[in-house]
Amino acid sequence: MDPKNDALFTRAKNLRLHGVLEHWSELADAPWLPSLLDWEEHARTQRSLERRLNDARIGRFKALADFDWKWPKQCDRAAIEALMTLEFMAQSVNVILRGNNGVGKSMLAKNVAYQALVQGFTVRFTTAGEMLGELAAMDSDAALRRRLRHYVNPDLLVIDEIGYLSYSNRHADLLFELVNRRYESKSTIVTTNKAFADWGEVFPNAACVVSLVDRLVHHSEVIGIEGESYRLKEAQARSTDMAAKRRKAKS
Repeated sequence: MDPKNDALFTRAKNLRLHGVLEHWSELADAPWLPSLLDWEEHARTQRSLERRLNDARIGRFKALADFDWKWPKQCDRAAIEALMTLEFMAQSVNVILRGNNGVGKSMLAKNVAYQALVQGFTVRFTTAGEMLGELAAMDSDAALRRRLRHYVNPDLLVIDEIGYLSYSNRHADLLFELVNRRYESKSTIVTTNKAFADWGEVFPNAACVVSLVDRLVHHSEVIGIEGESYRLKEAQARSTDMAAKRRKAKS
């Protein structure tokens, strides 16, 4: 078998095209075979991406190319763009995006998550409220262990909106357990509107808050974003545009 056909055979084997493999001696030199393998590989890659995208539950988001870098008073563009290389995942580094409401934390996290999906990683996107509520509702230890694996197993976990609600000690313990299981093995992205010193307000009276923050920020990159709400800016722009259209219609 010449090197070219050897490579084609390996591709067909990896694709598990058993019918093609059984008749390899007849098909090896067929001029259409490389195209067939290309089409099959592309189709499977696309189906895999669609399946992982559906499982990730990222939802709709604005592309990073459309982000107005001039709007925030402070935003480390180089650090954000470095995240898109996914190098932090190779080192199991966590990422904390901290800033006020509406400055683009979730949008930036979703862009990184999508890039990870495109590169073949498994991803899970969730809000803190949804995840902790779901875990706390498990009615048995076995069910809780199974559901924890749902959040522990992905290569990248994004926990959005920590700090917008307050939680019980039970919720704090569950978050600590999750973070601890992923600690130094898989990357987690967290978005929050609270400084770590204020996480005691998010988890009042929880004994594990200090340990939780310690596990989360060890081997992590913290990126602060300061500025007014981008959503409010867009809403005001739409309102101004609609008012201009109404004036034009009356004139």
